[in-house]
Amino acid sequence: MNLWKSSLSVVASSLSILAVSTLVNAAAPEVDYQKPLPAAPEGQVTFKPPQERDIPNNQYGDMVRQGRDLFVNTQQLLGKNVFNGQNCVNCHLDAGRLASSAPMWAAFGMYPAYRGKNDKVNTLSERIQGCFTYSMNGIPPESGDDTLVALETYFHWLSTGAPINQALPGRGYAKLEKPEGGYDRERGAKLYTAQCAMCHGDDGSGQQVAGQVVFPPLWGDGAYNWGAGMHRVNTAAGFIKANMPLGKPNSLSDQDAWDLAAFVNGHERPQDPRRRSQDSLDSTVKTFHNHDGLYGKEVNGKRLGDHDNYGENPGLVSK
Repeated sequence: MNLWKSSLSVVASSLSILAVSTLVNAAAPEVDYQKPLPAAPEGQVTFKPPQERDIPNNQYGDMVRQGRDLFVNTQQLLGKNVFNGQNCVNCHLDAGRLASSAPMWAAFGMYPAYRGKNDKVNTLSERIQGCFTYSMNGIPPESGDDTLVALETYFHWLSTGAPINQALPGRGYAKLEKPEGGYDRERGAKLYTAQCAMCHGDDGSGQQVAGQVVFPPLWGDGAYNWGAGMHRVNTAAGFIKANMPLGKPNSLSDQDAWDLAAFVNGHERPQDPRRRSQDSLDSTVKTFHNHDGLYGKEVNGKRLGDHDNYGENPGLVSK
């Protein structure tokens, strides 16, 4: 009899443990690596960053100038932290000052912040490191490195007078509703020839003058990799609408911007560095690319991202 009661007790305990385990697992939220940042508030852009002539002549000012120089000519870090043909200023126009071009004065006060992309609260330094990993197809500087200190100091100065932890109009890129009929890469190809090829080249390789990048590559080894935010069609469409062609912002229709973004981002580029931690292209798509992008989709008979080409990045561990 005692043996029977003991057996019942063991079974009951096992069931209790199983039930608790099931509840814990059921309650654990699934990590969403696709979750976008909230859109910037609507309204007129009123914030104005300080002028360069106002940079103080002291050690702080020296670091501001160093950060600005790195921002507009990030290629000086080529082969160390940068392994493509990009500069920070390519995605953040007017040296990080221009509204609706992800200006730095609107970003500085919003960090630390949670990012779904890596499922953690990121400091501003970590956010910049992410840009090196993806947009620069590179190896991020270590925390405390002079490069990060200089860039952060420049952003701090640009945000002089801006509120902390308050989203400002003009932050990030424009948010465009997806056209009812979707986007068309063939229309985008014609638009690219007419509106973009003069600067970025027929083959998307950009332009250099005296060895300096003047117009960045948009696809191929010199472009941002498949993990960069700009590879998303919706993100690129918002950037294009508000900023391109250069000097003619908002001259394209929303449909044109979507078509162009789809054409540009329908070309191969360096592999998403997170692919190294995944078993397959399918698992990489499922985990990191369930959004409005073309990674893992078939274009012109080939599946984009189905390769092991990481560009010029030597394959060291990226953050």
